[in-house]
Amino acid sequence: MNQLMVTLTDVAKRANVSKMTVSRVINHPEQVTDELKELVFKAMKELDYRPNVAAKALANNRTQVIKFFILEEMDTTEPYYMNLLTGIAKELDKYHYTLQLVTKNSFDIGACDGYIITGMREEDYRWIEGAKKPVVLFGENHHGYDFVDTDNKYGTTLATQHAIQQGFTSIVFIGINVKEPFEYSREAGYINTMQQHGLVPVIHRFENRSRYSSEFIIENWNQFKPGTAFICSSDRLAIGIERSILTLGGKIPQEYGIIGNDGVFLDQIASPPLTTVKQSVIEMGVDCARMLLNKIEQQGAPQGSHFFQPELVIRESTVPVIKPE
Repeated sequence: MNQLMVTLTDVAKRANVSKMTVSRVINHPEQVTDELKELVFKAMKELDYRPNVAAKALANNRTQVIKFFILEEMDTTEPYYMNLLTGIAKELDKYHYTLQLVTKNSFDIGACDGYIITGMREEDYRWIEGAKKPVVLFGENHHGYDFVDTDNKYGTTLATQHAIQQGFTSIVFIGINVKEPFEYSREAGYINTMQQHGLVPVIHRFENRSRYSSEFIIENWNQFKPGTAFICSSDRLAIGIERSILTLGGKIPQEYGIIGNDGVFLDQIASPPLTTVKQSVIEMGVDCARMLLNKIEQQGAPQGSHFFQPELVIRESTVPVIKPE
């Protein structure tokens, strides 16, 4: 059948559903069962029917474009933001939205319906206030912006409890040298858990690069006796710790334990593999997109905050491998 001649009525007849159901599948798929969606999408494919997204956007004064800002340096060796992008794009695609990756320099170039922003630092918030469209942040903040994030405090609480349960007698926190909510939350989980067990918190902070944590261990090796575990604010920092301990002859995990944070790639290529606090990055990306689309539909109404609970993935950097006899 010629695409130009196909109508919603044709699709409805082929799928044996009402015209209203077809419209709902196209415009509000979250309100329709998977079974109905499958029927309608199959009929659309058979008839080569494509919704006129451009006409719909024009009628609603929409661009069908969402802009995504990453305001911190990206490490191309670590797919953290690729996972986040995947989740955002996956959800936007359901609603025929285009995802546009932009920088500060292109902030005002081209129209859009809303913004998803991540990597904020304190100095960025005044700049973000200039956004004329709805904004959702990926990352906890105390400025009143709607956001999605992992429960950082809960994650380091799990990590610290695990280190204590494994019998490590000295537990050191290796943090990221930024004065930001996510770091405060990670340190709070560690500090609170240490104090609950009558242990003294010890914190060292560095730029989030493995070479700094690696150099720190080498320069201060005599301070860290066997029985020490390192709770790290990122897998990058954890890999630096691990590398230096092994170089200096330390045994992991028999003498030293290491726990990272993020769990998207580096934890798996470390040797031995890192125990880490794994974040649900793809799922959080989906939630960012969903929250922003809801905000657009509700004319900018506040959406609040969504925290995802992380998972402690236990590997050989804290638990010995039991080899079969």
